[in-house]
Formats: sequence, structure tokens, C-alpha cells
Amino acid sequence: MPETYDLIVIGAGTAARVAAMRVRKAGKSVAVIDCRPYGGTCALRGCDPKKMLRHGAAVIDDARRMRGNGVVGDDRIDWRELMAFKRTFTDPVPGKQEQSYHDAGVKTYHGPAYFTGANTLVVEGKTLVGRHILITSGAAPVPLGLPGEGHVIDNEAFLTLEDLPRRIILVGGGYIAAEFSTIAANAGAEVTILQRGPRMLTGFDPDLVGWLMPRLRDAGINVQLDTAVEAIDKTGDGFSVRASTGGESKSFAADLVVHAGGRRPALEALDLDAAGIAHEHGRLKLNEHLQSVSNPAVYAAGDAAQMGPPLTPVSSHDGKVVAGNVLEGNHLRPDYRGVPSVAFTLPPIASVGLGEAEARERGVRFRVNSSFVPGWYTARQAAEPVYGFKVLVDEGDDSIVGAHLVGPHAEGVINLFALAIRHGLTAGDLKSTMFAYPTGASDVGSML
Repeated sequence: MPETYDLIVIGAGTAARVAAMRVRKAGKSVAVIDCRPYGGTCALRGCDPKKMLRHGAAVIDDARRMRGNGVVGDDRIDWRELMAFKRTFTDPVPGKQEQSYHDAGVKTYHGPAYFTGANTLVVEGKTLVGRHILITSGAAPVPLGLPGEGHVIDNEAFLTLEDLPRRIILVGGGYIAAEFSTIAANAGAEVTILQRGPRMLTGFDPDLVGWLMPRLRDAGINVQLDTAVEAIDKTGDGFSVRASTGGESKSFAADLVVHAGGRRPALEALDLDAAGIAHEHGRLKLNEHLQSVSNPAVYAAGDAAQMGPPLTPVSSHDGKVVAGNVLEGNHLRPDYRGVPSVAFTLPPIASVGLGEAEARERGVRFRVNSSFVPGWYTARQAAEPVYGFKVLVDEGDDSIVGAHLVGPHAEGVINLFALAIRHGLTAGDLKSTMFAYPTGASDVGSML
């Protein structure tokens, strides 16, 4: 006999938890399914464990910058101890998450799920019927389409390495490449980034990326731009990565090759066609309420929906939107205004709102205040040679159009600009605010 629920959630990450718990709190029956440990990408295989490893790298980076400025010694990372520290966070997560579901009366299932009809799924050999079904299956690496691709590990596998190989190559030049290269290089590995395009971190302002690049190279990271990987070969003691740049063939030796070429919604195992769920080019077709355009029983959120930036706060926001629409009918739409994005390099680079090119395309009349300011106190007190900003302000109403930061505390200060964009604060409002001094936030007035 099929088991029926008001809401079935596929996936157990941030969006899943927010939606499941809100719908259950309203007295509805809810089931959650995941073929992996409960907790999702951010808590187990992405943001949080990455940031724990990155903090170890930051300590080493801090010590190196301050050498000759009062700090002495030869600090280094013990990779196994750092990974053990990471596991103190990640290991308890699945049990705690699943227990919280049980305590709330949410039914949990383990294993791959696939559709067999418009509102039916099979998991653990059982058929489940959902009045509503939410897809929060996350994302997976984009296929590289290269000979020898099977030799490459993804970012999730990197976060479980018991030992750090001596020579590491990252294929791609986005968040994963920038952040993981920073961690590995500061932990003592020889790191090479092979990026097909002319620059890294294309989602960030090109001027600020240009200011950041010398710091990556100073950390010992070999960045090869305009370099297309063609094949990965197994050698006796590692791998040989064949690439071309400017018509010239090159070969790079590595003990480990990491996929850093981007991710896409993880949908292939679900058999979407069996449920009549429209999709195209690996993405779901959704309406403004995060609902399937072809199957009204089905919604999606987070990385599986890919309607907003692939960020944890967006997943949480999507989960709230879907829960409200499931409970009260379609009346909520996601609002992605003022969502900040950060690459946790050393130093970090951050962005919110529009970039210059996008603002011009939209016809916005704006002024730009931009400067590279390593001489400001915030950078000098940390012996940090990279600190800069670019802020776009609407010439008509003085609102913040976009903000782009690189340097110490950028990951925190960007939230002030995000607050301004989302809630309509003006540049004047920020300039008149008295921030604690000396902090990263106390520089905001001078950035405007």
C-alpha cells in the first residue's frame, strides 16, 4: 500500500530542512528522502567544512605576512589534524539532523528516489505519494568531457582527503579553484590552476580580481590562464594533464587532479519525464513561484532550482517560499535582491548588486567610487598588501547599485551593502552611520 504525504522532499540540505520543518509545524505530513547522509552540501560537503580548512590556511597566511613585523616561528599545517578538526563539525551533523526530523514527526527515507508518476516516487522499494513534491537534490559537477576524466576527483572528495598530495592541479577557475588552491598552497602543496578563459572568478569585478591575482601567485599558486585542458593521463606515480594555450601544447605533472569547472543541478537520477516535469539543458522549467510549469504538484528549491545564485542563504530563502506556497497556495515569489557573494580566498573577495557592465546595460545612471587602498589602516595593521573597493551609487536617488570589495574583512563588510540594497538604504544613510572603530565596517563611509 503506498504511503501518502502532504509534502515529500527529495534531498536533505538547507532548502529541504527549512521547507520540511515549516510545513510539518503547520500540522501537515512530511517525508524527507536522501541517498546520502542527512545535512546536505553546505554542512557536510561544501561551505562549512571548506571554511574550517580555510581557517587553518588563514592562520598560516597571517603568520607569513606578519613575519618581520613581530611574529616569529615556522608555523605549518598538519593536514590530518586539520581534517580531524573538520570532522568534529561534520561527523555529528547527519545524526542530529535526522533526530530532529524524527522529533518533529517527519518521516525519513534513505536511498535514491525516482519518479514513477506525476506525484509518485519509489524509494527503498516503497511507493510514496505526495500531494506536493519538492526537489532539493542539490548540484553535481558539470562533466568535463575529456579523455581521462575518470581520474579527476571533485571538490567533495577533496574535503575528505586523509593526506594532502604534493602536486595538485585544479581544472577550472571559479570559486572552487580559487578557494581550494588557497587552502592547499598554504598547507604546503604545489598548486596549479588551469583556467580556459582569460581570467579567474568571472562572477566578480574584473578590476578587483586583477588586484587579487598577485596574492594567489605570491602564495605559490601557479595560475595558467587561457589554458584549455585536453586530456588527463595516468602515469606511474601520478597524472599528466595535457593542455593547450595559444596554440602551444603543454603538459603538467600532478599527484591529484581536482574538478573545479562548475556544477549543475543534480537531476539525472530522478526520471523527471516519468512525472511530466519539464526540463531543458539540465535545468528545470519553473514558474515565478518555484513550481514546475508542467506538473503543479512539483516545486524545486536551492541548487536544484537554480533560480537564484547557488548560495546557502538562497536555498533557505527558496525553502521558505515553497513552504508558504504549499501551505497557502501560490502567493510567494523569491526575492534575490541584495544577495552577497564571497570567494573565501586570502584575502577574500566579495560582491553584491550590479557590476559596472550590467548596470550600464540596464541603463542605470550611476557614479563609481573605486580605489586600491593597501595603505589604509585596515590593511596595514594586518600587513595585507591587497585592499580595494568599487561602489556604484545611483545618481538619482543615492541608492546603492552595487558594491565590490577585496581585502581584510570583505566577507563581513559586504553584508552592510547587501542590507542597504535589500532595504533601500542610501549612500547617505551609510555615511551617516557611526560604526565601531577601528573595524572593517568603519571604512564604509570612505568607500562612498
